[in-house]
Amino acid sequence: MKITKTQAGENRERIVGAASSLFRERGFDGVSVGDLTKAAGFTHGGFYNHFKSKEALAAEALGSAFATMAGHRERARDLPEMLTHYLSQAAREAPGKSCPAAALGGDVARQSSDVKSVFAAGVEQMIVSVEARLPPGPDRREQALSVVTRMVGALMLARAVPDGALADELLDTNLRLAISDLA
Repeated sequence: MKITKTQAGENRERIVGAASSLFRERGFDGVSVGDLTKAAGFTHGGFYNHFKSKEALAAEALGSAFATMAGHRERARDLPEMLTHYLSQAAREAPGKSCPAAALGGDVARQSSDVKSVFAAGVEQMIVSVEARLPPGPDRREQALSVVTRMVGALMLARAVPDGALADELLDTNLRLAISDLA
């Protein structure tokens, strides 16, 4: 049965959306093509009508995740609000819906140069968006790099430790210190 170009585009977006969440939850190697198509409500066979490979989907899904997070950053009233949302228990508990840098930073190192390039562009977008919210100054870029590194590192570590108290301490301390450093 033939489908329209519009429907094919919508189907592709459903697969990208499902992949964006699943990759952040399970890592690139923890998700099969079958998992991806099933999560999007399709059969395995139709996958290659939309993507030449799982790697191609990984790059597109990663770009989509970073674009979604850019929208969240833009909606934040100011940098402290952005940090508060990012370094939260809700973000820690929802890797499939939050920052791909914190969810996939370790995985990306083992991926293709195409996936690494998309990741690097997403991290650069994070740095630029933080930098834009900092007061003018000669070390503005360095401050932004420091803030983004603190954000991503704290969230990655908070997700990695099994102790809820330590995870909370990692998030709370880094949030408090990041806001204090900005003052």
